[in-house]
Amino acid sequence: MTSESTRTDIALVVDDSPDTLSLINDALEAAGIDVLVALEGRQALTIAKRMRPDIILMDGMMPHMDGFEACRALKADPELASIPVIFMTGLVETGDVIKGLEAGGVDYLTKPIKPNELLARMKVHLGNARLAQSARTALDSLGQHLLTVGDDGRIKWATPQAHALLARARLDEQWKNANFAPQVRYWLEHKPQLEEQLELDGLDYPLAVKLVSRQENGETLMKLLDLQRTDGATLLRQKLDLTERESEVLYWIANGKTNREAAEILEMSPRTVNKHLEQIFPKLGVENRTSAAGVALRILVAIQ
Repeated sequence: MTSESTRTDIALVVDDSPDTLSLINDALEAAGIDVLVALEGRQALTIAKRMRPDIILMDGMMPHMDGFEACRALKADPELASIPVIFMTGLVETGDVIKGLEAGGVDYLTKPIKPNELLARMKVHLGNARLAQSARTALDSLGQHLLTVGDDGRIKWATPQAHALLARARLDEQWKNANFAPQVRYWLEHKPQLEEQLELDGLDYPLAVKLVSRQENGETLMKLLDLQRTDGATLLRQKLDLTERESEVLYWIANGKTNREAAEILEMSPRTVNKHLEQIFPKLGVENRTSAAGVALRILVAIQ
């Protein structure tokens, strides 16, 4: 079984020039990178959906569907949006460079392509993509209802738990694009503060989003809130007269997390988790974390 660290990278090269394809193919294969080839944008989209490359090298000007349109289509697909796209173009006007970056490209190279420069740029963006994927995988494993949206309010990525909650509310892709996106876009345009919430309109199953952070890539990280069912930490705070942070610590301890794991989830130090537990024990009339978790579980199980 091949580990993630030893897996060969796959690059999709999209260009209608046989000479460019040949040059890049030889350079990438010599560097140990597997190469997929497409001659225009629509073909590239089909290949990307089937094979999901690690990086895409995209010509700007091609027949049928050009690279800019193809890149926008890639970024609109949640399954493909995180793949870095490097534009390759013979166009040197500033407007065309900006057009590529606005379409979702992370970088650009002007033709004729210099193999050493191409490989150096690819190394940087492959590394960044792996770090981003590792962070998202970690978030997926935490059981949180998190998602990111672009400036247009459209969902770019979401944890499995967020997808499940959206499905529970019976929100299909049409509703997300026609209702969710405009509401979120309008809200973001008014510059909400971190931790502010927006209750979504037009739903039979009440949901809200809370602003968590603004990302360097221009996306906004949000938490999806189930307003029909009080979340576990909030319930513990209400029932046990705990502070917000104490209830969050106790919630994750009750879910089987170690102090270190709870600290990573809550973005605090293990020492701070211990200090919160020292305050929690006397409030619950217990002496250790096992007994505290038991008290919490009796409350949490009652709402399942």
